[in-house]
Amino acid sequence: QVQLVESGGGLVQAGGSLRLSCATSGSTFSINSGGWYRQAPGARRELVAAISSEGRTNYDASVKGRFTISRDNAKNTVYLQMNSLQPEDTAVYYCNANGRFAYYSGEYLPSGYWGQGTQVTVSS
Repeated sequence: QVQLVESGGGLVQAGGSLRLSCATSGSTFSINSGGWYRQAPGARRELVAAISSEGRTNYDASVKGRFTISRDNAKNTVYLQMNSLQPEDTAVYYCNANGRFAYYSGEYLPSGYWGQGTQVTVSS
């Protein structure tokens, strides 16, 4: 059974940084593409950033220039570097692996492989 494990969440002051990691646990599942989502209380889960197997990246406008998604194939891990964090970034962050990108829009379409989520809290 595929398990995605997120780590790196926590409490940080506004303006601070965190790096989230998403790796597999106990399987030979290979992460080829990935997406990071977040869900704030009472809100829908939204896509924050995605990376294709070729390394192409997409970002939500709210995080562009502050967040960076990357992938380490040797470690089979997807990262989300979050800089200049703001209170509105507070949410549970989820990783998704091996989704696909829509042909025309380029939108990342998630697979059924999700992590359990990691809490990010940004204080003002």
